[in-house]
Amino acid sequence: MAWIILVFSAVMEAVWATALGLSDGFSRPVPVVVFLLGLLVSMVTLARAARSIPIGTAYAVWAGLGATITVAASIALGQEPVSAWKLVFMAGIVGSIVGLKLTHSADDGEQARGEAADSTADFGPR
Repeated sequence: MAWIILVFSAVMEAVWATALGLSDGFSRPVPVVVFLLGLLVSMVTLARAARSIPIGTAYAVWAGLGATITVAASIALGQEPVSAWKLVFMAGIVGSIVGLKLTHSADDGEQARGEAADSTADFGPR
């Protein structure tokens, strides 16, 4: 469930970033309101996801996916041109996010096996 919340948070990041661009320096009220609400929801849901996902991973996924969605929205709205290289690098970001998710899942399995073998946590040299 935390990963679904994190993806939603990244979508909300793209919403507030896009609204920020449309606010014309905070002079247009509707985009400003969308920016503020999107920012609030994005931060709250990022914090919620970070309860279960390490913050480094959560932040990397949030920022990367949010940025990718923001670029895609800018392309779709005609605010920036599309290029093959832009699409390649956006795919690279998404591929890296998938890798973080897969690594996180593998780490969970290793941690569960380790906890079953030894119930004490090893925090390094004593």
